[in-house]
Amino acid sequence: MHREMTDSPPAGARVRVRPASPDDAAAICGFIQELADYEKEPDAVEATPETLRAQMESAAPPFECWIGELDGAPVGFALTFRTYSTWRARPGLWLEDFYVTPAARGAGVGDALFTELARVCVARGYGRLELTALDWNELAHRFYEKRGMKRMDEWTTWRIDGAALEALAR
Repeated sequence: MHREMTDSPPAGARVRVRPASPDDAAAICGFIQELADYEKEPDAVEATPETLRAQMESAAPPFECWIGELDGAPVGFALTFRTYSTWRARPGLWLEDFYVTPAARGAGVGDALFTELARVCVARGYGRLELTALDWNELAHRFYEKRGMKRMDEWTTWRIDGAALEALAR
C-alpha cells in the first residue's frame, strides 16, 4: 500500500474523500493495476473499466469504493465489501484494496480515506473493519498499526480459486 514518496505534494493541498461513481471506473482500474505492480503481481489483474462500471451500475453492486482526491484530482482509493461476524452478530467492512499514488503520499489522503471507512463503519453499526496486508509490506503494517488496527497472527487466510475451485464444484 505505501511506498516512499517520490515527490512531495504542495503544502496546503486540499484533500477530499468521496464515494466513487461509475464514471470513476477507469481511474479505479488504473489504481488497481498500480497496486498489483507494487505487490509484484502485475499480470494478476483481470478487472477492466467496463466490468467495474457494470458492477457499480448493477442493482446490487458487489463492492463500495471511495476516491481520495488531492486538489480535485483522484490520487487514491479504498475498495470495500460487507462481511458478517457470527460472534458479534453484526456486519463488518472488509478493505479489499487501499492505495494512494506515490506522489500524493504524505498529504493526508490515506488518513482521510481510512477515517472515512471508520466513519462508515460506525454510522452503519458495523462491528469491525478488517483487511489483509502482505507480510513484507512493513510500511503498510505501520500505517495500520498507527491507526489502532491489530495484527491477527493467530488466523491464517485460506483461498481456493481458478481451476481448483472449478474442480471442487464438480
